[in-house]
Amino acid sequence: MSMQALVGPLLAMPRPAKRILALIVDSSLCVLTIWLAYCFRLNEWTVLTGVQWLAVLISLCLALPIFVVMGMYRAIFRYAGIAAFLAVLKAIAIYGVAFATIFTALSVPGIPRTVGILQPFLLLIAIGLSRLGIRYWLGDTYQRILHKGAMAKVLIYGAGSSGRQLAAALTNSSELNVVGYLDDDPKLKGGIMGGLPIYDPSDLTELVQTLNVHNVLLALPSASRQRRNEILEQIRKARVNVRTLPDMTALAQGRIAVSDIRELEIEDLLGREAVAPRQELLDKATLGKVVMVTGAGGSIGSELCRQILRSGPTHLILVEQNEYALYAIHGELQKLSELYEQQKVQIVPILCSVRDRDRMEHIIMSWRPQALYHAAAYKHVPLVEQNAVEGIKNNVMGTLITAQAAEKYGVSNFVLISTDKAVRPTNVMGASKRLAEMVLQALSAERAANRTHTNFSMVRFGNVLGSSGSVVPLFRQQIRDGGPVTLTHPDITRYFMTISEASQLVIQAGAMADGGDVFLLDMGEPVRIADLARRMIDLSGLTVRSEDNPEGDIELSVTGLRPGEKLYEELLIGDNPETTQHPRIMKAREDFLSWPELSKRLKALDAALDRNDIPAARLMLAELVSGYASTGEVTDLALSAAEANTAA
Repeated sequence: MSMQALVGPLLAMPRPAKRILALIVDSSLCVLTIWLAYCFRLNEWTVLTGVQWLAVLISLCLALPIFVVMGMYRAIFRYAGIAAFLAVLKAIAIYGVAFATIFTALSVPGIPRTVGILQPFLLLIAIGLSRLGIRYWLGDTYQRILHKGAMAKVLIYGAGSSGRQLAAALTNSSELNVVGYLDDDPKLKGGIMGGLPIYDPSDLTELVQTLNVHNVLLALPSASRQRRNEILEQIRKARVNVRTLPDMTALAQGRIAVSDIRELEIEDLLGREAVAPRQELLDKATLGKVVMVTGAGGSIGSELCRQILRSGPTHLILVEQNEYALYAIHGELQKLSELYEQQKVQIVPILCSVRDRDRMEHIIMSWRPQALYHAAAYKHVPLVEQNAVEGIKNNVMGTLITAQAAEKYGVSNFVLISTDKAVRPTNVMGASKRLAEMVLQALSAERAANRTHTNFSMVRFGNVLGSSGSVVPLFRQQIRDGGPVTLTHPDITRYFMTISEASQLVIQAGAMADGGDVFLLDMGEPVRIADLARRMIDLSGLTVRSEDNPEGDIELSVTGLRPGEKLYEELLIGDNPETTQHPRIMKAREDFLSWPELSKRLKALDAALDRNDIPAARLMLAELVSGYASTGEVTDLALSAAEANTAA
């Protein structure tokens, strides 16, 4: 039985009962010390007989009234301090004088005089040690019990080895109190493991009430994504905060802290199974090669760098115009190179804008990359809509300059990171990305005619969870802040993919390119953003506030579609995409202008951008990009300010 199990009932006793118990203990100590005094005096173990019991009787008649009068039973023993011990000392001193007077000074026939001196000293030691022991034994345990009661109670889902390791690691936690396991294995239900009961997950709703549990930790590292989603859907109904198991290596080494327990993984919120990458395609694209990534400090670019580093290129050239972003990703990759055992890879940070033709040509000429992943782009729809000139210059002209530099110096593979917003775009960002695709398609066709060596391709996909523009980090912060969670439209849907899976697929798609390919990543079914928000709120242990539930915790607030925003995104302009050797990668053949025609139009567009002629630039964009239709008026901030000044 644990110490806490013994002490708990004792601490729960009523105050009068505790005082009676203390009197009984002190009475026992009086008897014990009388016997010890006889034993010490006679120098042998003895049994009290006859007149010797008179000493016991007088000791009790003297000690207990003195102790009561001196207030020794008014103190709370577990908080006993120096004042309480001084009270004990005074009480024993008074008792000792009286006891010694009777048995030493006056003497009682049959009772040695030394008993009158020895016993008070022994009693002082015994009572002092008893109070000291209670002070540390009951006091510390009581504090632990109080603290345990105030800690957040949790259930661990999974009574396997991982669950047991997690429970053991949290034994001394100062924040979480594990009160049991959840497991759907019929052989485990109703059992006890490590002193903790194993409950049926179907009883979770009732357990939330009876155990006052509001947290569940998932300890299912080997469960499939489908199985985890089934479990999460079951847990959602109980309105508990769900978090996931920390890194198994740290857990096995006992290095886990409560801070290591994470929010649910983005994959859990996404609800789709990722496909393992094909290593031969990753190796074909990057192994032993000089690889360049533009926009290396962005969310997509940085993940591309991490994935490329794993495959072991000889050089990894990072091109980024944001100084801090470049500094951050360079430092991270240097640390990862040790973790991945890729210390031989030379990681080169280059501060540069892709719109600087001379600088880009000099960089490519100097390092001669064999593969170039062009992730540099302005991608936030409202910002690009309000800063159209910069958006078009960066997304279109930056792509053109980088592609021509790559072609000039013999880059073998050039892969553009595109977006689903390029399909029938309603905003400048989407239209500029589609035009960037057309640039590469035209250059690729021209390359085939001129027999140049650069293989141009592009990879088009939807939103990536965890990127700088993802709704998931935004929703998490809004939920922490107590809401509201903001939606632009109740019916808005988006395709989603994890950033690591998207980056791996981009690299694999590039390895399959023949030239001019538009690759589409299979994003699964589109996700309704409102449903994603509700799922996140539910799995945080909170409820959605609505007309049906006015007492809910978090409100969903609809703010309205932003300039250029679509309700639904698409990945394909035409029909019937072609399959490839990878189940998650498809290929499209889409119309584009020939390079002689497109290059003339691009020069005219560039001239309009240099004049800051936004209406003309948007008109040219609409003429070039099939299906481009703006959803509203021109919202460029600089143009609006200029018009306002002119009117004034």
